[in-house]
Amino acid sequence: MDIALFVNITSRAWALPILSNLHEGVAARQAPLLAATGASRTAFAQSLDHLIKIGLVERNPGYGHPLRPEFRLTALGIAAAAIANKVQKVPMDEGQDLLRRSWTLPVLTSLHAPSHFNQIKRNLQTITDRALSQSLKSMESRNWVCRSVDQAARPPRSIYRAVNTGEVISRITAPEIRFG
Repeated sequence: MDIALFVNITSRAWALPILSNLHEGVAARQAPLLAATGASRTAFAQSLDHLIKIGLVERNPGYGHPLRPEFRLTALGIAAAAIANKVQKVPMDEGQDLLRRSWTLPVLTSLHAPSHFNQIKRNLQTITDRALSQSLKSMESRNWVCRSVDQAARPPRSIYRAVNTGEVISRITAPEIRFG
């Protein structure tokens, strides 16, 4: 999967839980999916519409019978749903709210190897300095990212690396995503 598509998927808070639930076989009708994700109706509808718009989920043209699903994954959606399911299964004490933030997963994916701020920014071409800084700080406060300073460099530069839960997620997503 291309990093641009991955960024697009994670731009909606409930896209990953929806994809994960579809992957797990939750009945692909709106009510069961809504209940399984725990999202509000509005946020759920926006995320589902977004997934349809980018071609990961489609409305089932044969829908009408109570046992037929209303929504189904496309071929591209099947691959994305597998990644989403692996990420959603990562055990974490607190952090589901971090996963719903736009840049958390793309930044963690970029941190498959220790990186400087500008290296991360280059990998995620559309991220702003402010968004990257806030994302790194929020993950650092939860011990998903560790920041150290390279004193040998002039001027000294920060090096970021994924740790703990962040490292587990990075190991799941990095092999699946293509940069550049």
